Amino acid sequence: MKNFIRLFVVVFIAGAASSCSEKLDPKPLTYSQLLTGTEKKAWTLSALTIVDQKDPFDLAGNQVLDPCELDDQFIFYANEEKKLEYSNGPTKCKSTEPDILITDVWQFTSANATLEMGIPRIFGGFKLPFIVKSLTETTMVLEYYFGDIDASYRFKFTSSGK
Repeated sequence: MKNFIRLFVVVFIAGAASSCSEKLDPKPLTYSQLLTGTEKKAWTLSALTIVDQKDPFDLAGNQVLDPCELDDQFIFYANEEKKLEYSNGPTKCKSTEPDILITDVWQFTSANATLEMGIPRIFGGFKLPFIVKSLTETTMVLEYYFGDIDASYRFKFTSSGK
């Protein structure tokens, strides 16, 4: 009888110990987490592709923006307000320009992978719905389609991943 009780206690303790182990269940990052990081994340426009009549035409960032605009950053915040800042980089176009050129908000719609934001130097800061073509820790490709003509702009952004 004592052996039976000891066996029961050993089995009970082993069962209890094994049930306490945490099951590892990896969770992939969401678009929002890739976009903003844990607090905020800065992105720089690095290239533009103009797709006209299904014929892509690639432009490097320095062919689209002035040299003083190439280091400007889009900073996406992971806060409840979904704050977006368009900041001047170290190279300013005018010495009187502020560090933060525009403060706005961003909006992401999962159903159709649409990121609504403005690109000040190209579209004058008007918010447009961009289709997220791809998004990783360090690269984001957004595309804006022109409905009335068979053309689109595809923007490539890079981030240091921080």
